[in-house]
Amino acid sequence: MFGVDDSASMTFTGHKNRPSKLRRAQTLAMALAILAVRGGERVGLTHLSEPPRGGQAQLMRMAAALMDGHEAGDYGAPKPRVMPSGSRAVFFSDFLGDPAAIETALHQAADRGVKGALVQVLDPDEEAFPFDGRTVFESMSGAIKFETLKAKSLRAAYLSRLAERKDHLRTLARRTGWRYHVHHTDTLAEPTLLWLYRALERVRG
Repeated sequence: MFGVDDSASMTFTGHKNRPSKLRRAQTLAMALAILAVRGGERVGLTHLSEPPRGGQAQLMRMAAALMDGHEAGDYGAPKPRVMPSGSRAVFFSDFLGDPAAIETALHQAADRGVKGALVQVLDPDEEAFPFDGRTVFESMSGAIKFETLKAKSLRAAYLSRLAERKDHLRTLARRTGWRYHVHHTDTLAEPTLLWLYRALERVRG
């Protein structure tokens, strides 16, 4: 089961030659789904009401659903509607919103014997914070806006908060029997795809 965060924050890219976080998450989800179907697995999307299925037709349904609109709001979180007991799942997101939502989703998954992986998809600009001088920070939806004359002075605090969020996700995953991985949109997708394939094999059953 695949959960792909399609909120406004996921549409961000720091450079025109880099894919958005959403596009990379969609690509990884579909690539892994194709591998799973070829291996005889059933696949599905967590936000849909339909149960997981196998076959080429299911892959086409998933691809269409992933491209069909976006969630309202700046930040999203997994909202699984279908999580068969004992299944495996992957949640793709930047996980920059309220951490309580992902905590709820993982605890619910653990209660049903569902294990899997969290993939935090980040643009390299979100890791490096390469801003200096006068800068206007605005959320992708335009709902949040902040202007500063000394952007560089915010870097240390920002990086500290980001590190805290990563540590929280890593700890949460470990406590619920899941795996955690960070993927950057300026890198190739293949290494993360391989990591996911191996990670899901390790949490099988």
